[in-house]
This record gives sequence, structure tokens and C-alpha cells, in this order.
Amino acid sequence: MTTQDPATRDHSTPADAWHPLRRLTRARIGLGRTGDAVPLRSVLEFRADHAIARDAIHQALDLSELCAAVAAVGAGTPTVLHSRVRDRQEYLRRPDLGRLPSSLDALSPSGADVGIVLADGLSPRALAVHGPPLLSALVNELSPRYSIAAPVIAMQARVAIGDHIGAALDVGTVLVVIGERPGLSVADSLGVYLTHHPRPGRTDAERNCVSNIHPPDGLGYEHAAATVLRLVTGARELGRSGVALKDTGSDNVPLDGSTGARSLWESLETAPDGDAPTDG
Repeated sequence: MTTQDPATRDHSTPADAWHPLRRLTRARIGLGRTGDAVPLRSVLEFRADHAIARDAIHQALDLSELCAAVAAVGAGTPTVLHSRVRDRQEYLRRPDLGRLPSSLDALSPSGADVGIVLADGLSPRALAVHGPPLLSALVNELSPRYSIAAPVIAMQARVAIGDHIGAALDVGTVLVVIGERPGLSVADSLGVYLTHHPRPGRTDAERNCVSNIHPPDGLGYEHAAATVLRLVTGARELGRSGVALKDTGSDNVPLDGSTGARSLWESLETAPDGDAPTDG
């Protein structure tokens, strides 16, 4: 075995081999080091992103501006509801109160196929920025097939508040569009939680979620809406949502008009021997 002569060995290193990869993700990769620690710049960036995430949770939502933007979508005049939470500090300490509406008197049964709830969740900023355009994409995608109730805006809300609202609206499926927990790379991401036949007492196992909606770096509005359409159609065909329902068409949207969403058990039964169903 031969070794390279140290005198002729190339000790040079690329300027920054991680740079092209960092351009493709917000994740912290290739931070480098200074001695036994990460560089000061990386430490300061971490602290800044942590502050942004904390601020996103406590950011006040301009309700009048949001209502105007939601009304401009043309899906009806929004109704504003509040959870039983009194303030943001209680919202963080008492998730149970965020799941309960203070009153449902402003709602009346609509009998629509789908109800849409816009909730501030843990990132009011996400709802303010992405809520109206996502709502527009959902309406455009769903309205040719299904009737949609006028939107509801829920303040200081958790996901399960949609069960109460959906039951009061008497809708077949409720969609809760909610600000997701801010992270150190994304502070303005939305999620859509789908519950078929909503009623108080539904569990998380009875829901489906489409998350990470925050273009241009996350899922786009139209892509998210198309996924929701497949899940709504699949839930109506299956008669339930949750762990039994899988979206099988996220990567390859069917061209034959099929939904692309079906029961996991149906996927297992129809998959070729030895093949496992894919979740998309």
C-alpha cells in the first residue's frame, strides 16, 4: 500500500462545499466550527430565528383586515368566534380551553358539504399571510363538486374547535386551516385538518392533516387544495376520515378523474402481492 507524499498532498479545501446545499433548504446544515464550538454567526442566527418564532406566537392578529381579505374571496361573509381562552398566556397554558368555543349562537345549520374554519392557532402570522390565498385555492378546487358553508374565523383556537363548529354548521366535512407551531426555520406555516362527520369528542386519529403550507419554500396553495380535494372525496366515499384514509395521489395526480384518496385497507387489498401501498 502506497501513501501520498505529505509534501505534495493538496491541503486546500473548497470555499464552502455546503453552500449549494444550504440554498435548497432552511434546515441548519454545514454550520462549520470555530474550535470546539459553532461559529458566532451561526449562534446569532439561531438566536434571531428563535426570537422570530416566539414573536410569531404572540403576534396580534389584525382581525378587521383578515375579515376583509376573507370576504373578498367571495365564499360568503365570515363569522368570527372565540374560544374560551381569555388571553394569549392562557391559550398557551390551557390547550383544553382553546378547543372549546365560547358560544355558537352566531352559527346556524347550513347543510353544506364542507365547512372551512380559519384559526389563528400557534402562528397568527401564518393565518394573516397565507389564510386568504389558501382559502381562495380551496374554494376554487372544492366548489365545482361540493357546496361550501360561509367561512368561520376562530380566535385563540385549537384544532378540535372545528368539531363543535362543524356540528353546529351541520356540514359533512370540516376543514380547520390553522397556524402551525413556529419552528426555527419556518414561523408562518399553515396546516389543514380534515374531519369527516365532525362532532365533539372526535380524536386526532379521526383527522387527516395537510401541513407545511407556506409558499414559496413550503407547499403551495394550489397543491395543498388539490390534496384536500382528494381527501374530502375519499372521506365521503369511505364514510370516515383519519388513519383509515390515505392520500395516494400527492406525487402523481390521477388523470382519469379518480380521487387518489382511499382507505388504507382498500390499498392493501388491491396492491400487488408483495407491494405495500404508498401514502403519497
